[in-house]
Amino acid sequence: MMGALFAPPLAAAGAGARVAFDWPRVAADLDEFGCALVRGVLSPAECAGLAAGYRQPERFRSRVVMQRHGFGKGEYQYYRYPLPDLVAQLRGSMYPPLASIANRWYAAMGLEPRFPPQHADFIARCHAAGQARPTPLLLQYGVGDYNCLHQDLYGEHVFPLQAAFLLSQPGSDFEGGEFVLTEQRPRMQSRVEVVPLLQGDCVIFPVFHRPVAGTRGTYRVTMRHGVSRLRAGHRHTLGIIFHDAE
Repeated sequence: MMGALFAPPLAAAGAGARVAFDWPRVAADLDEFGCALVRGVLSPAECAGLAAGYRQPERFRSRVVMQRHGFGKGEYQYYRYPLPDLVAQLRGSMYPPLASIANRWYAAMGLEPRFPPQHADFIARCHAAGQARPTPLLLQYGVGDYNCLHQDLYGEHVFPLQAAFLLSQPGSDFEGGEFVLTEQRPRMQSRVEVVPLLQGDCVIFPVFHRPVAGTRGTYRVTMRHGVSRLRAGHRHTLGIIFHDAE
């Protein structure tokens, strides 16, 4: 995955500049590898501030203990509206370039619908269909915790790409806990991708399907993601899902 390692411009001021990634390269990496890694999107102070917010229950609408549901071990909390400014900025400003990729993917896979260019319009579509609960979340892992392979599907309207931001530093805050993607190809064995995240990094990846070019045309592969077992320390992650839940 060496082609997927790159950094945004250093002079990032505001949400638009912050996500001024090399979007053609993001699109190319998503097409080739099924994920794209962007280095250093969040500062250490921003990571620490988001992680500390986990202990402020008023910020969240619900808390999930994974072991109770067979999801793994660890826990996460879904933010309530209004989202924290930084989370809302990331969600709104990353959506437009991702919508362009999503529309191209859906056309290649022969799927409907198409996604509007602005996130507010897509969220209005979700809310009109009864999907009105925010889905950005904060995840917390301790020693021995892990997240089973899964897909984040919350209703009829699903945006096919999402993002995760690692808020802790591997090697100092925790050990283990690698972000893992699997790709289930038709009539073939599954492929695994381990993403080498550092604190403040962002990984963009499919929610459930992506198109792959084959010798007989484009076919659809099924994607799942998870986190391997934490061997030491504590790990926090910010997840940005662009559709809302029922």
